[in-house]
Amino acid sequence: MTAPRSVVPREPAAWPHQVGVIPSRAHFFQRRVEGEGLDTAQWSSGTSVIDRTPYDGVADWIITGMGGVGKTQLAAEHARTAWLDGGLDLLVWISAGDRAAVVTGYAQAGVELCRADPNDSEQAANAFLAWLTPKAGAQPCRWLVVLDDVADPDDLRNLWPPAGPYGRTLVTTRRRDAALVGNRRLIEVGPFTGSDAVDYLRRSLGRRFADVPGPLLGDLARDLGHLPLALSQASAFIRDSGDGVDAYRTLLADRSVTLGEAAPDRLPDGQTDTLAAAWSLSLDRAEDSGAGPVVRPLLHLVSMLDPNGIPAAVLCGSPVLAHLGRTAAGDRSTSPAETTAVTALDVTRGLRALHRLSLVDHTPGTPMHAVRVHQLVQRAVRESLDDATRTVVEEVAADALVEQWPAVEKQGPLVQSLRANSVALLGHCAGALVRDQEAHPLTRMLGQSLGTGGQFLAAHRHFRGVAEVLHRRLGPHHRTTHLARHEAALWRAETGDRAPAIAELKQVLADQERHRGSGRLDRIATRRTLLHLIGLEGNAAGAAAAAKALLADVRRAVGPEHPETLAVQFQAALWRGESGDASGAVRACEELEAVQRRVLGATHPETFATRCSLARWRGESGDAQGCLRAFEQVLAEQRSVLGFDDVRTFTTRYELAFACGVFGDPRRSVSILDPLIRDQERVLGPDSLGTLFSRHARGLWLSECGEHSRALHEFDQLIEAHVRAFGEGGVHLLIARFGRARVQGDAGDPLRALASLEGLLACMTEVFGEDGRRTLDVRFSMARCRALSGDVPQALTEMDSLHRDQVRVLGRGSPDARKTDRERSAWRRMTSPVVMARETRSSE
Repeated sequence: MTAPRSVVPREPAAWPHQVGVIPSRAHFFQRRVEGEGLDTAQWSSGTSVIDRTPYDGVADWIITGMGGVGKTQLAAEHARTAWLDGGLDLLVWISAGDRAAVVTGYAQAGVELCRADPNDSEQAANAFLAWLTPKAGAQPCRWLVVLDDVADPDDLRNLWPPAGPYGRTLVTTRRRDAALVGNRRLIEVGPFTGSDAVDYLRRSLGRRFADVPGPLLGDLARDLGHLPLALSQASAFIRDSGDGVDAYRTLLADRSVTLGEAAPDRLPDGQTDTLAAAWSLSLDRAEDSGAGPVVRPLLHLVSMLDPNGIPAAVLCGSPVLAHLGRTAAGDRSTSPAETTAVTALDVTRGLRALHRLSLVDHTPGTPMHAVRVHQLVQRAVRESLDDATRTVVEEVAADALVEQWPAVEKQGPLVQSLRANSVALLGHCAGALVRDQEAHPLTRMLGQSLGTGGQFLAAHRHFRGVAEVLHRRLGPHHRTTHLARHEAALWRAETGDRAPAIAELKQVLADQERHRGSGRLDRIATRRTLLHLIGLEGNAAGAAAAAKALLADVRRAVGPEHPETLAVQFQAALWRGESGDASGAVRACEELEAVQRRVLGATHPETFATRCSLARWRGESGDAQGCLRAFEQVLAEQRSVLGFDDVRTFTTRYELAFACGVFGDPRRSVSILDPLIRDQERVLGPDSLGTLFSRHARGLWLSECGEHSRALHEFDQLIEAHVRAFGEGGVHLLIARFGRARVQGDAGDPLRALASLEGLLACMTEVFGEDGRRTLDVRFSMARCRALSGDVPQALTEMDSLHRDQVRVLGRGSPDARKTDRERSAWRRMTSPVVMARETRSSE
């Protein structure tokens, strides 16, 4: 056997000395806040380094963050600056991807500085660590050891450089383990800020693209989540292709194009990983943790949801636990199979594993936004899924969101988060999930939530998008496609754009009649919605006639006691009353109530609704006391059966308050609305439409009580609430401003009210049309304020014109036309020569 060759130890290298190579500075290196924080913690911490005075503070620093945020560049800039400034005697840079790499790097330093044997890496590494340990009487050595891209805390066991007054260790890693951080200083690095990202793109794209507008660069930066790695590769791609920023954004938005295909052929700045590969090692490491079996499927689910925050309950719900159990058992299908029991604690452990590897941010203290993840990590994960797995993950995510949706929505963080996560999921599913030839329940749940929450335009756009997807997936004549078009038209009408909505519903009905894929109940429902919109447009007589015809048809089709028959019968009674036949509406409601009591029961919610309608029409027909007693009786029974906090109980309380005001007791109305609003704010939220409607009514009745100052304050707050909840646009904001103008006129300031109404008229006309009922209401208030301000002749001219339009649009017997006729008659009597002469004599 040949004896090992002896090696003559090297003489120790002279100081200053560098071991390893600092990575080159990126061509367009961007200084950032995190790096400035590192720079301010220089060696001296306020004392002199040059004369080797010991520094104060923490010796070891951990730079952590997800892959692609620029941790290595920040560490390299710090090391390079310290080295060039003469602040170091020794700089050691080690690419620390595993324990062997760390030992090799230390061993090289041991050979160069400590006369260690190069044939024994472990002994040489230990010699170097021992050499770093401060020794009494020895010349101080100012050293910096950089361990770049540490993948596992265990790789540094017994390999941490010793603490001392003249040395510092700087680690970059994606890990956030408590064992790694300890009492070391942690610097968390995230994506660029928006301004930093735009500045980087501006510099890196160069003169050729100098004329690209800043907002467009901002859009590109947002598309890439401000991630430095993504920005550098996008900039290189744009420069190489010469196609421009718009073209690259179009490419990036193309679902058929992967992140790898959107990367340049040659990566910039010596990068070795494309975006698609940047996080694969972290995921592998997370799977090696104790939570291994659930980690990857959890990240699959997270990749489908809102990057800005996923509720903890969604990821711990029964659909997710069952899915994780199937995947842990090796079965990814949704068919029943033997599964591994997975608990919410297992999910939490999986999320913590992903958090430690910086693949997600897991903050259990914010349960509505417990999990956040970068949008490009999500995209890379989604692109890694095969079609079968992706379909399963989409359905599980949708089921999990449906499970968490509250039966009674409260406008608060939970509902807002569920909506955001649903929008994100459906966006990744091309707008709609289709299961068993039907749209997933989540599609309708989200649209209804947006609409009932006052976001009418968003609800319309959602259902329109769903209809387009269903048109492609199931065909234009499938009943599910028709139902989505129906919903889209319904919410379009709620935005005030009723004429096109009515036209669309007529087309839907024609298609349903032509293609019998839709059942007769679907056609009946479309006709019912259509007549309701016609009535809301002010044509109560037309709606009443349509309801009467539909009721006859539906009775023949499904019988007199079918739920759809009862629903149409309710509409027929409503529009009969709205068209001026209050007594007929009373008889129709009494007939309907009798059937509902027999078929549904006296305490069924729909029976309660009919009884409330009956109470209203009794009041309209002149029986004020009977109306109020009926409302009070229904309310007492609803509280017993449905509960105090049921939204239908709230509606009855609102109707009772309104009736009290109409029948001359506005103070009682306010006394009912005050506690109602408190309850609605508690249950539904302060910005829910139900709450805002009640506050609107309270403002009107306060004005009727003569408390005009309180009423104006109420409307000012109401307008602020509408803007806060729904933005500057929206139908109900216009209506609130209309209410304020009316109160201002009643408060004795008709000129200012008139000015406000004139501004509102243009908006109302744009939203509702010239013949829209709300537009006509504004014209009535304008004419009345003009009369109150003293210009009675002009006011009468406007009332005459308004009355002709109301008769043409709504019918001569419509309540609005009769109201205008009464108002102009009253002003004519007040200004007639006989009345004026009588008032003159009376004043004398």
